[in-house]
Amino acid sequence: MEWLNEPRSWRYEGDALVITSDAQTDFWRKTHYGFIRDNGHFFGKRVEGDFTAQVKVIGQYTTLYDQAGLMVRQDETCWMKTGIEYVDGVQYVSAVVTRDYSDWSVSPLRESPEALWIRVRREGGSLEVHYSLDGADFTLLRVTYLTPDPVQVGVMLASPQGEGFVARFEGLEIRP
Repeated sequence: MEWLNEPRSWRYEGDALVITSDAQTDFWRKTHYGFIRDNGHFFGKRVEGDFTAQVKVIGQYTTLYDQAGLMVRQDETCWMKTGIEYVDGVQYVSAVVTRDYSDWSVSPLRESPEALWIRVRREGGSLEVHYSLDGADFTLLRVTYLTPDPVQVGVMLASPQGEGFVARFEGLEIRP
């Protein structure tokens, strides 16, 4: 596993990865806001072919757009991120797919869960994104095309408008 935009503060606690995001970090391209940001934190590994990735995310979200979850990334113009995004005091399950331009889909969670499990499965060029509040019952969030080419897969964290926040990633699995 290797970093893209390594944060100033991160550590392992057993099998958990605890990261504090740096201020003003994000992954976004062009749509709606007109800017490009590629300075969020991503810790991933190269994967070829089909895979399933899953992680439990516990975040201390405090500022608009604080976000933590999984990322699948070919390069700065072709990627997908999914997880929790904090909007107006509410935790949303979120997915952004970028093929030169970013889109954004969100769904508010009924309550602010302590943790969220995220699962991404790739078959060919298709990605399925699922989430769970208990790690057992998963709900489909999104199906999208990304790329069948080799990608980097791992955890992501960003604080676009804040000074940073802490997230804990537990039980990360990336398997064929």
